Amino acid sequence: MPKVDRRIAKSQVAIKNALIELMSEKSFDDITIQNISDHANVSRGTIYLHYVDKFDLLDKLIEEHINEMEEICEATSAAEYADANLPWFEYLENNYLFFSTMLASKGAPSFRRQFHEFLVEEFKDEVNISQGKNHELNEDVLLQFIVTSYVGIVEWWITNGMPYPAQVMAEQVGILLERNL
Repeated sequence: MPKVDRRIAKSQVAIKNALIELMSEKSFDDITIQNISDHANVSRGTIYLHYVDKFDLLDKLIEEHINEMEEICEATSAAEYADANLPWFEYLENNYLFFSTMLASKGAPSFRRQFHEFLVEEFKDEVNISQGKNHELNEDVLLQFIVTSYVGIVEWWITNGMPYPAQVMAEQVGILLERNL
């Protein structure tokens, strides 16, 4: 594994954090590379060294979080829903500014779509319509119901300032998933 220069890593973290913080204050369309540069305390050249433009920066930031969530799913794939949900809700909680900004921001509608698509991929193997309570249901309809509900509950939890602890959310959502899958 190649060694990463700590200064480069530190600059990239500062740039990403600056973008998230700025997006929590104003529309993505109104944010300039100069704004990001000033907020991150790096030169514009440093930003362009790592990213083509602000859209590339946003895409890479979203991609990083989706990849992290994939790793959580892989690590918890054998667990019961409530147990599998806890690392998820803790991750959401630990990255509150990112998720609250992405779910509330009009500048990042692509995040909600990517989050939805990611969850479709994660839940599609869980949907079983061949027997039991979901027998005779349409697989696509059931999958969209589960994923849309999941995205909605995450969005509600984040945009309302996480009114319940991650543990409570994991348990409640786990029970609801057990009932519906």
